[in-house]
Amino acid sequence: MTGTLYLIPVPLGAVSPELCVPPDTLAVARRLQYFVVERARTARAHLKAMGHPQPLQALHIEELNEHTPATAISALLAPLTAGHDLGLLSEAGCPAVADPGAALVLAAHRANIPVVPLIGPSSILLALMASGLGGQRFAFHGYLPAREPARTQAIRDLEKAARRDRATQLFIETPYRSAVLLDTLAATLAPDMLVSIGADLSLPGQLIQTRSAKNWRGQSDAVKGRPAVFGIGT
Repeated sequence: MTGTLYLIPVPLGAVSPELCVPPDTLAVARRLQYFVVERARTARAHLKAMGHPQPLQALHIEELNEHTPATAISALLAPLTAGHDLGLLSEAGCPAVADPGAALVLAAHRANIPVVPLIGPSSILLALMASGLGGQRFAFHGYLPAREPARTQAIRDLEKAARRDRATQLFIETPYRSAVLLDTLAATLAPDMLVSIGADLSLPGQLIQTRSAKNWRGQSDAVKGRPAVFGIGT
């Protein structure tokens, strides 16, 4: 018998897990001994906050991130093939969504290992829910290019897709580039194009606003230094 791979969401920021992670999800995280995570240091902090009863040094934690070679993925399944349950954690939010953990999930499917996603915060879905933009058709694009002219061209392509397909276009940005991206959106998009921003979602100071591109001009301080999910639509 193999173990089960549990996909364990974690808070999106510095808040108590009890505020945003259901009790059943916390109960699974607390009983596991084996974990694959994006960064061990962050994962230990999450597990400590979740109230894991074991000493953190006693847990078996392996990293899977952008530096992990594809040839190393199968070895991370070893606890599962030995019959142990394994938890997959991201840096924030849901694992395997805009996250390198997806490679482990695919490897588990190929090895006929059960995969169980658990309930918890997803910044992408929270942003879409609160945007007022179309939720029937949408696409997520991860990070846009950081440099010009590729970034502006990507924005123009997304605007065309939003109008052509009547589909919300979602993307994310790091805290140190959020303000620049908002300035570029406001300058590049047609004035009437809707831009929705969800920053610091599920945290006490969260920002959730949808405005026309024209009305975001000069407002980049609203997202400066904050992780954000952006959406554009008609």
